[in-house]
Amino acid sequence: MQRRSFLRLTAAATGGAVAGCLGGDDSNTVFDEPYLEEADPEDLSYPAHGEELPEVTLPAPLDDREVSTREFVEDRETIMTFIYTRCPGPCPGMTAALAHVFVDAADQGYSNEVALMPTTFDPEYDDEQRLRRFFERNGVDPTAENWLALRPETSEQADEVVNGEFGVGFERTPGGDGHGGHNTSQGETLNPSEGDYDFTHVNLVILANRDGYVERAYQEVPRPDELLSDLQKVRDAY
Repeated sequence: MQRRSFLRLTAAATGGAVAGCLGGDDSNTVFDEPYLEEADPEDLSYPAHGEELPEVTLPAPLDDREVSTREFVEDRETIMTFIYTRCPGPCPGMTAALAHVFVDAADQGYSNEVALMPTTFDPEYDDEQRLRRFFERNGVDPTAENWLALRPETSEQADEVVNGEFGVGFERTPGGDGHGGHNTSQGETLNPSEGDYDFTHVNLVILANRDGYVERAYQEVPRPDELLSDLQKVRDAY
């Protein structure tokens, strides 16, 4: 099923985020209010507060298996984001936010209670080796059981899943890094023979509770401490 077009205009405004009691008043979420959203969830392209996390199965090449985005429903919270490793801007920030949770979970002993699923929409470039190197540079053990890097098999599948199912629009653009250069976020020079191109894309980080409902849909790069705090509030309710 295709999600609503990401080109639809959405409104954003500051709003309160108060943790409620899960299950009270037929609520499927811990947070009573969405994150900085005043638009009706039906008008948003991405999975919004209170909606179910879409179910898609994709290869996780660093784990040598396929993973469903709802694999851990009933067992863990799930955090997803959508990136490409050559991104010069928000993708490293969104990855760093997930990495912050990864490190805290390892330090505090709850790694088996949260699943982290960064998903590339550039499988043409982001092969297993490049994904591994990118995540290692962000302080993550990419082979850890709770770090599940998802990679569509083709660019067409990336569009079907990332744009079609999750409403995270992306558009391939001519080369450069968006800032007048040709470097990746890691300072590497792009190789024209490998395809000198970038992407304009929507930013999104999703936090879903262990019942599989979206608690937070951050439309910009969340502060690492903010994401961690929201996760802990959700975990505390279970």
